[in-house]
Amino acid sequence: MTVLRVPRWLRRGAAVVILALIIEYAVLPQLAGARKALETFSDVEPRFLVLGLVLEAASLLAYAMLTRSVLAREGRPSLWTLLRIDLTTLGVSHMLPGGAATASALRYRLQRGAGVGASEAVSAATIQGAGSAVVLNVILWIGLLISIPTRGGNPIYGTAAAVGTLLIAIVFVGVILLTRGSERTARVVRSVAHRAPGLSPDGAEQLVRTFADRLRVLGADRLLLARATLWAAANWLLAASSLWVFLYAYGYAASVDGLLVAYGLANVLAAVPISPGGLGIIEGVLVPTLVGFGSTRAVALLGVVTWRLANFWLPIPLSAVAYLSLRTGSLRHRKLPRQRPWNDPSTINEEIPT
Repeated sequence: MTVLRVPRWLRRGAAVVILALIIEYAVLPQLAGARKALETFSDVEPRFLVLGLVLEAASLLAYAMLTRSVLAREGRPSLWTLLRIDLTTLGVSHMLPGGAATASALRYRLQRGAGVGASEAVSAATIQGAGSAVVLNVILWIGLLISIPTRGGNPIYGTAAAVGTLLIAIVFVGVILLTRGSERTARVVRSVAHRAPGLSPDGAEQLVRTFADRLRVLGADRLLLARATLWAAANWLLAASSLWVFLYAYGYAASVDGLLVAYGLANVLAAVPISPGGLGIIEGVLVPTLVGFGSTRAVALLGVVTWRLANFWLPIPLSAVAYLSLRTGSLRHRKLPRQRPWNDPSTINEEIPT
């Protein structure tokens, strides 16, 4: 009888989850006033809560479609497998401080186990993450362009816009270096990896070349690029729509500019890896921003906390179910790699045993 070991990230994250649940659902509501919050909660419209959950689920599906679009067609796993892999890593990123690094490592291993090439898995994840971040900043800018002329500015808007501008500039420079100067970039990276302990020059060079190849494919296939951009936008906008519905369930209809600014601002600032999944940062930015756009504090707090139940907390138990379904199903007989491709060059083009 095969005994399935409980992943270490699941064991270590349990205490963090319990503590954060206590803070978010026992302490935060007190800030709005317990009586006022309970009165507002009693007037909630259940059908809107269901709709909010559906929109959040659609956001996760859009992210899986984005993953599928940036992976090469050859050897690409099914959408169902990719959805479970993305859901697993999303739950991991919500459980541990700095969980994004653990989630990335697990995502790499699961994709490798599902048949994705080593350098392909890393390059696709990087392109997906950078592209998704650029789309989020564009959404924030659109909200700011609508809001500032009519409502005025805020110092924090400038900070978020500056961070977004820097990010997009870095992505743009990286794309230029990889597509127009890939040979020189590969030589520089190989030289750096040769001097850095624990890095494989062959693995690092292969990653750079794979990045460049995938970027050229995206650049040459305008339809593929448009499809990936649309899926990234759908992921963010569906989640923002879910937030709007949860707020509306408590009686507040957020304006388009207010929703985009609050949602974009919170998620841009949450990119700083201080807490798992931006816990505390997203709530701390969303609530006062929504209040500034006209919501009462009780409604903003209840709407945001309810939305975070679907957006942040629900994926955690679902990720455990998704991981178990992968390890007892399609990935049951596949050995997951323990190394990253830049540390173990022999895994770069290896075939995954079936």
